[in-house]
Amino acid sequence: MPKPSYTPIIEALPETVPFVGPEAQERARGRSFRARIGANESVFGPSPMTVEAMAAAAREVWKYCDPDNHDLIQAIAAFHGVRPENVLIIEGIDGGLGLANRLFVSPGDAVVTSDGAYPTFNFHVAACGGRLVKVPYRDDKEDLGALIAAAWENSARIVYVTNPDNPMGTWWPADVMEQLIRDLPEGVMLALDEAYIDTAPEGTAPAIDVSNPMVLRFRTFSKAYGMAGARIGYCIGEAGVIRQFEKIRNHYGINRIAQVGALAALGDQAYLADTVRQVAAAREEIARIVRRHGLEPLPSATNFVTVDCGRDSAFARRVLEELLARDVFVRMPAVAPLNRCIRIGAGRAADLALFAEALPEALAAADTQAA
Repeated sequence: MPKPSYTPIIEALPETVPFVGPEAQERARGRSFRARIGANESVFGPSPMTVEAMAAAAREVWKYCDPDNHDLIQAIAAFHGVRPENVLIIEGIDGGLGLANRLFVSPGDAVVTSDGAYPTFNFHVAACGGRLVKVPYRDDKEDLGALIAAAWENSARIVYVTNPDNPMGTWWPADVMEQLIRDLPEGVMLALDEAYIDTAPEGTAPAIDVSNPMVLRFRTFSKAYGMAGARIGYCIGEAGVIRQFEKIRNHYGINRIAQVGALAALGDQAYLADTVRQVAAAREEIARIVRRHGLEPLPSATNFVTVDCGRDSAFARRVLEELLARDVFVRMPAVAPLNRCIRIGAGRAADLALFAEALPEALAAADTQAA
């Protein structure tokens, strides 16, 4: 039998995926999780205004989306004080990162990221044949100076930074990020992933400067807006750069219901503010729960708290598995030294009560296995 002829890049890639989702784990377990606080979703959900708009739009789902994303682009541009030509609608930040790699990365080109940062970005670099250069975290934060140094040393095409950070939840203030932008080597694009910017303290986001063609700002409706399942986000950049995305983007890739929902969500800032308050309260409750058992929560500007289990990665993995066994879905960072931690999402009171009940049992079982 003949077989398909794949490109050399695809032939060389391992057969892996970045994540094993909770649904796949539930299928393997044969039962559902009682608390789903591991996927960085907003369990507080979208605003009622958003749900109503999306429900109404479902009646017209027989229509294709507006491939120009006109209404949503106009609203986002007005919200951020930029022009419509500075805004690109994307299929979640993941989709935008894929497009950016296609625009800027040729086979063999260096791309700089942090070792342990959001793995989907690495997935896109590999698919373009790029060469990943990974910089270790320092003090549980992305090491911005080391990232810039690696960009210089490797003639990188892109530097990828998340602020606030995934998976650690830490963040840099705006003045530090502005210095990073000034320090970029000539010709290096900064892909600044701001998925969690809505839950960050005031003064985290640098001012948006659409005159700089070397900075792309990626944002999403998946996190604080509670629309992860709709897969919609946006990118802000210099108009000439944004125009280049038109050559390669999937013009019908944004579904019509998501367009309508994102527009309604953007218009309900009061609900967003209330969600951000609930996320902050949940982070404080997670910190109280884990401290009662001798664990240390890292400061977080996201909708999750990364918790230092105080030992090695093997112990953290046992704690994770014991929580999963008690139907509490959480995750952990993938690489050392970050993988001494587990990560708990900002849940509702009922979710966190289940976590509080399961945690001491999980720690005791993990200790027993270590003995």
